Amino acid sequence: MKADSGSWIVGINPVEGALNNDAERVREVLVENGQRNPRVHELAEKAKALKIPVHHRPREQLDRVAGEARHQGVVALYQAPALAGEQDLPELIEAAGSNALVLVLDGVTDPHNLGACLRSAAAANVTAVIVPKDRAVGITPVVRRASAGGADRVPLVAATNLARALRVLKDAGVWITGLAGDTDQSIYDIDLKGPVALVLGSEGEGMRRLTRETCDFTAKIPMPGTMESLNVSVATGIVLFEALRQRSVR
Repeated sequence: MKADSGSWIVGINPVEGALNNDAERVREVLVENGQRNPRVHELAEKAKALKIPVHHRPREQLDRVAGEARHQGVVALYQAPALAGEQDLPELIEAAGSNALVLVLDGVTDPHNLGACLRSAAAANVTAVIVPKDRAVGITPVVRRASAGGADRVPLVAATNLARALRVLKDAGVWITGLAGDTDQSIYDIDLKGPVALVLGSEGEGMRRLTRETCDFTAKIPMPGTMESLNVSVATGIVLFEALRQRSVR
């Protein structure tokens, strides 16, 4: 996965988030011809006020740049920052101190799932999200839309070697817990206070062997019902906010 020098942000909420939080990276805004949605018009006026070019284009052109994502009549060309790498992790952890909370996604390939995970990570004020460089979906328009702006609010680290990135976290004083369904330990019995990283595997295979062996602990989300597993984005939300719950207890 590599940084996209000119990716499209698609839909009303993602475009609004980019204009509100990172306007200097928005290069242009395209609005569908004949668009009557007042929110779209507000975004166009906001972009003009920020000296960002606004162009009205046929729906077919917006469909083309949006791909599978639903654009709602507005898209924005975004100059994405370069993704961080393993070498940037010590600085990120040091800046967060004892509140460091890292999410590691080992091979999440569904763009809707990755976007939803990034949305939860942004909501939980995660220090960084680590993904393998070559075994994950990139930051596509679908990912950006599903993340509701989260893709641009959380530092994303593309790790060339995920096991090595986890060792960098350990050297920085971070304790690592991997989610696995075949362990007896409950996530609710793990101490998630202090600098911690939470590792979730891919939708079908879970964590890879080397990733799991690098974890300090493994834990599961107890499920008394008949389902054997949860969607990775749902599981991400549960474990991140369990960490926040523990940290709020005095």
